[in-house]
Amino acid sequence: MMLDQREDPEQLALLRQQYGFDQPLPVQYGRYLMHLSPVRPTTDGWTLDWPDLQTSYQRPGTSVVDLLAATFPNTLLLAVLSMVFAVLLSIPLGIASALYIGTWWDRGIAFVSTLGMAAPSFLVAILIAWWLGFAWHDWTGLPLTGNFRELDDYGESMHLHWKHAVLPALTLGIRPLGVLIQMMRSSALDVLAQDYIRTARAKGVTTAGLVWRHVLRNAFNPLVTTLSGWFAGLLSGAVFVEAVFGWNGTGKLMVDALNGRDLPVIMGCVLFLSVVFVVLQALVDAAYGFLDPRANRTFTA
Repeated sequence: MMLDQREDPEQLALLRQQYGFDQPLPVQYGRYLMHLSPVRPTTDGWTLDWPDLQTSYQRPGTSVVDLLAATFPNTLLLAVLSMVFAVLLSIPLGIASALYIGTWWDRGIAFVSTLGMAAPSFLVAILIAWWLGFAWHDWTGLPLTGNFRELDDYGESMHLHWKHAVLPALTLGIRPLGVLIQMMRSSALDVLAQDYIRTARAKGVTTAGLVWRHVLRNAFNPLVTTLSGWFAGLLSGAVFVEAVFGWNGTGKLMVDALNGRDLPVIMGCVLFLSVVFVVLQALVDAAYGFLDPRANRTFTA
């Protein structure tokens, strides 16, 4: 595939030697691990350098690190926008569902959240793309595909297009929205059943005061872990959404690499997203201890 129409035995042998395909698999694996290590042997001794994820097969001379550096900011932006959309809607809807438990408002919110959790991302992406990007395009003005940063027609200046992020961010945020609504409702109900809430009500504290002073902070603690898991999942699970909307992110990069059998790019994306997931989990542990000091005391004990 890399040689295209120029394939011949000599060129194929040179290509195998260049990429190390002529070596046994254990040797290839060992060389890959050696390039991942920041400390590597050289002819003069040892050197300290950034991990090397090798170069792309389909884009000779292009480093996988450069590809990730060009695409991951777009995926990160899409994940942040999706999570902000989910959080901003889930908190008021979850609290409202807890305050009006058993009413038609509670049942309606539960139906919407369950539907959002059950809908696969690729199906939602196709439906939203057709509905808002095609059928109602004259009314919404939202494009079906497009990147956040695009060059003008002359290729001279870069323009930012926020409207290109609306549909993929909406699609990606629907599933975490449904989960966070149910989590917020359950947490709010637990807080509202506490003794100090009944004492505050007896003292004449209004519902708005209870929600603002007590329910929000105490009910938000269990959501931190859920938010971290979903945020890491959005970073790695945006493959179908980015592919449908043509969003130039890491997910689309992985799809193109899978179609082209570009193994270094696939392995680089998986390793990089794994590191991001671990780092996010560590940050969440620190954030949870800040929000709930009792967690630090329990861990210390």
